Amino acid sequence: MAFKVMTWNLENLFPPGSPFGPATQTVYDEKLDGLADVINTEAPDALALQEVGEVQGQPKPLDDLVQRLNGNWHQRVSLHPDGRGIRVAWLSQHEITNPEQILPFPAPLQPVQSDDTGGTEPEMGRGAVAMTVTSQLGQQVRLITAHLKSKLLTFPGGRFHPRDESERARFAAYALYRRSAEAATVRTWATNALTGQPPITPIVACGDLNDTVQAATTQLLLGPPGSEIDTRGFKIPDQGDAQRLWNLAPLMPGGRNYSRINEGRPELIDHILVSELLVKSVDVNSVGAVVTTPLPSIAPEPTARLNEPSSDHAPVVATFHV
Repeated sequence: MAFKVMTWNLENLFPPGSPFGPATQTVYDEKLDGLADVINTEAPDALALQEVGEVQGQPKPLDDLVQRLNGNWHQRVSLHPDGRGIRVAWLSQHEITNPEQILPFPAPLQPVQSDDTGGTEPEMGRGAVAMTVTSQLGQQVRLITAHLKSKLLTFPGGRFHPRDESERARFAAYALYRRSAEAATVRTWATNALTGQPPITPIVACGDLNDTVQAATTQLLLGPPGSEIDTRGFKIPDQGDAQRLWNLAPLMPGGRNYSRINEGRPELIDHILVSELLVKSVDVNSVGAVVTTPLPSIAPEPTARLNEPSSDHAPVVATFHV
């Protein structure tokens, strides 16, 4: 039996009437239908979602999506959206146990600077969510999804363009501080989940990390260095394996190894990382982005596509024999 995980940034899943939603109900319905078609075709056991919007503080658009999905889906939704009202969520057709909300930066990590006035942030901008599900073979799997701070910068007054290059550099640094602290928060959660007496429940960490495979924030999640896929150390067991996470990106074939196109350049910013048991049981032929239609190329203006009935991200999937 196989256990399939899928992660997808839905890009501003808001209904019409919202400042971040489409102008018409028709576009909204087209978007929901398109998302549902992909999800129903892929039929994941566990589905991590990012950019789930809200209506009056409630993630109603997620309910609208679930109504279009085949089967009976359980939900765990972050209680901590960002200022735009987007949050992460899990869907699964398996029963969900041990849900967990992850938000504050772990001590002794201090709050990070967030603006020119000395403002600081002590927690993730969008809370992460963890859960446990059991595969059809009886293997428990612990999963966490996160949506780290974007590389697309917002400046004071809601501007998307800086007054000068010094302001751009400062706010890029503030964004990097936060993304790094958020990555450290997820890594600390993974370390705790992988610590204890055997048997340790295998884990999946996935979501929109807003950076590429070799970025420092993405690398931070791996834990002990060495043994990455496609390196000499991968097939050599060592003491670090119990704490490692393996990014499955090296297994993604050409044409399915990117999840977004930024200014005309394909890049992988949506990742699936797994612990030791799962990296040993992954179906290598299953890993990749689901690119059913050409992805649009995005620009620095994050609201430019509000009336587009699609997502600017491709979902990423992986299947495990557990």
